[in-house]
Amino acid sequence: MTRGARWSGEWGRPAEVTPTDSSPVDVDVLIPTVGRTAELAATLAGLAAQTEVAFRLVLSDQSETGDVVERPAIAAMVRVLEAQGRPVTLLTHPDRRGLAEHRQFLLDHARADAVLFLDDDVWLEPGSVQRMLDALRSLDTGFVGSAVQGLSYLQDRRPHETEPFALWDGPVVPEVVRRGTPGFDRWSLHNAANLVHVAAELDVEPGGWLPYRVAWVGACAMYDRASLEAVGGFRFWESLPAGHAGEDVVAQWLVMERFGGVGIVPSGAVHLEAPTTVTDRSVDAPDVVFAHEQQTEHEQHRQHWTRGVIPR
Repeated sequence: MTRGARWSGEWGRPAEVTPTDSSPVDVDVLIPTVGRTAELAATLAGLAAQTEVAFRLVLSDQSETGDVVERPAIAAMVRVLEAQGRPVTLLTHPDRRGLAEHRQFLLDHARADAVLFLDDDVWLEPGSVQRMLDALRSLDTGFVGSAVQGLSYLQDRRPHETEPFALWDGPVVPEVVRRGTPGFDRWSLHNAANLVHVAAELDVEPGGWLPYRVAWVGACAMYDRASLEAVGGFRFWESLPAGHAGEDVVAQWLVMERFGGVGIVPSGAVHLEAPTTVTDRSVDAPDVVFAHEQQTEHEQHRQHWTRGVIPR
């Protein structure tokens, strides 16, 4: 796409082409929401500032009343997006079968080659979506994430948590990350405002970005849709109870081991630091989805010992 948002001087003119669900765009922005008004309005305001890239908003509401888009602040921001010429798809999905199922529901409605899963409590700096798209295309990788940062921690420096930071040197290649692997230790990079402090040391030119190695990137990740669907998307939801978390970890680990995945720094994603709406996190999705790998490893060790071979 060559055109992003219509500017305010054009809002009162008839659109040359009325945007529809099937209008060609570079990115489908997929937002699951439930029970939030102020945070979702801020998230949509951040999207409205992404003027350089052509995207479609797909918003899925799981609130009991299903009327989130009728609340004044949210309705106003939807109108701004529509005035900008953005296609907007508003869905309701009242059956709450867990985070993974809701993400798969959104993915089933995606059409663009790139899909950005954005949580409903994340504000994006202008240009963020374009930077992620540039990185996804130029690196030819499975996903690119902009890690969310809590700016209330801006004065809280944690060098012990940023120690695992490593830029990608050369082409991005597939890698396996699981609990117990060295790559898993990178999870601490995205705590508090750690990535803000890392970025300050790198002196990246405004509008630029650098790819770095991640364990996973929650709340704001752009996927190559074909790569995500090739590993099954979030269809593993059927193996999970409704009360779970970590579904984005599973999807990204599956994509990473076949197509690679990165984070980019600086990140323009800011976490609004609101209380979570997912109160039942009794099951960690990776522990269920990858349990067969642990069982296979244990069985291999058992067989080694049975044969008198000491496993390395």
